[in-house]
Amino acid sequence: MPAMNTIPPPTDWREGCRLRAWDLHQQGWPQKQIAVALGVTQGAVSQWIAHGRAGGADALRNRSRKGATPKLTQEQRERLPDLLKRGAEAYGFVGDVWTRARIATVIKREFGVRYHPGQMGVCCTRLAGVCRSQLSASERNDAAIECWRTEKWSAIKNSRTRGPYARLDRRSRVLPAAGTGAYLGACRRAANHARAV
Repeated sequence: MPAMNTIPPPTDWREGCRLRAWDLHQQGWPQKQIAVALGVTQGAVSQWIAHGRAGGADALRNRSRKGATPKLTQEQRERLPDLLKRGAEAYGFVGDVWTRARIATVIKREFGVRYHPGQMGVCCTRLAGVCRSQLSASERNDAAIECWRTEKWSAIKNSRTRGPYARLDRRSRVLPAAGTGAYLGACRRAANHARAV
């Protein structure tokens, strides 16, 4: 029974290119030929080989980017929905609507951790509908807005073309009549002649 290949395949083309460069180097290819064969620079091949020498083929694999560690602990993140269920008015805000800025304020008060309101988008997504956008008013009447858009706005838009000043919007270019010989300035020869005299 043949031996099973335990080397995982590359996750993307960049990783595959690095691993192929390492493989060609192991076979004795010079760096210049590796670069030409793979369509990359010699500097890139040199760096890949240096990494390969230091850590083998595993050093050429993609590493996951972990990102910054969260400011809130797992326990604090689990407590946050319960705190927000009390309502915004329980924390002294006017109106029972959670905005990003309000959530950031509550996190600062309860946990002593400062977040910028712009960073609360991920938090709002995780809380699935607990907070609302600050731009959407709670008093918004979509039916009235649609009525205004269809009736009043169309009337305003159409009245511009029927009014007494309708022709002022349409500017037309006035061209000189044919054969009038509009004056465009002295010709170059006449101007030079005048200077010489």
